[in-house]
Amino acid sequence: MPKVSEKNKAFYEKKVRKMIHDRFSSYEPRIAVGLVGEGSDCFGYDDELSRDHDFGTGVCLWLNEEDYSLIGEELSKAYGELVDEKERSFMTKRLKERRGVHSIRAFYSNILGIEIDPKNPNLSEEQWKALDHSCLKTATNGVIFRDDLGEFTRFRNYLLSYYPEKIWRMRIAEQLHKFASSFQTNYSRCMARKDIVTATLCKAKGMEAAMELFFLLNRVYPPYYKWTFHALKDLDKEGVYSKKLESLAEEPIRLEAWEGSVYLPHRQNYKDMNVCICEEIASEIEELLFSKGLIHKRGRYLEAHVDEVLGNI
Repeated sequence: MPKVSEKNKAFYEKKVRKMIHDRFSSYEPRIAVGLVGEGSDCFGYDDELSRDHDFGTGVCLWLNEEDYSLIGEELSKAYGELVDEKERSFMTKRLKERRGVHSIRAFYSNILGIEIDPKNPNLSEEQWKALDHSCLKTATNGVIFRDDLGEFTRFRNYLLSYYPEKIWRMRIAEQLHKFASSFQTNYSRCMARKDIVTATLCKAKGMEAAMELFFLLNRVYPPYYKWTFHALKDLDKEGVYSKKLESLAEEPIRLEAWEGSVYLPHRQNYKDMNVCICEEIASEIEELLFSKGLIHKRGRYLEAHVDEVLGNI
């Protein structure tokens, strides 16, 4: 359990659990409780800087549709009395909306942006295509303190089983193309034209694609962009990939590296350290693709692997 969740777990154990037991005893085994959803504390990334907005102690309580229609309003009022106590009175309206009482269906539907049926965890291909990485991470982050019925956890585990094979390959192919076109190709074209603004954008798009590929190839959803690199460092146990990305971020755009150079589409300008690190990252991605059995022919130019990754889909 993330350390930042200890305060929320203590709130549940000392306050919320007692309230449920005392006032909703017949429903006690039917109320799921945890901390999942939007907010850095749900990801375990809360720090002093992130506490300047939407910060406070709270938990989520989830009910199925039938129970929500019967006790949702009353349970929400009882929970609200706890968070409105003096020591928690600073909680923002937005944070109160994120925590508190929800129906399981509404909770997942709101985060994912599609209508779901928690009793039937089976998304269509079109629904999977409509989802992005960050909303899937938001729907599956955090911790569950209690879920006797298992309905909330059942849908959570379905999402955690990751993308279907076809969608997974399509998303990998999309990011391979993005990395190759933006960084391996267009960055050099822009530098040859002395267009450092667009070159910087190409580099940023390449870094974004490189991070998404690392998550995709490890079958883990990345969080919202401001926490993506933080999560990548946690996932990258050896630290090689994340260090290359850090080096790339620290490397400035240098026009002098292109003085006297002629742009050739099939030759890299290794006087530019951004190009060097880009190709090192491409090699890491190539190795990951090979180790997962997605490619059999080696090569650093990632666009060349798109068709093989897509296969016959």
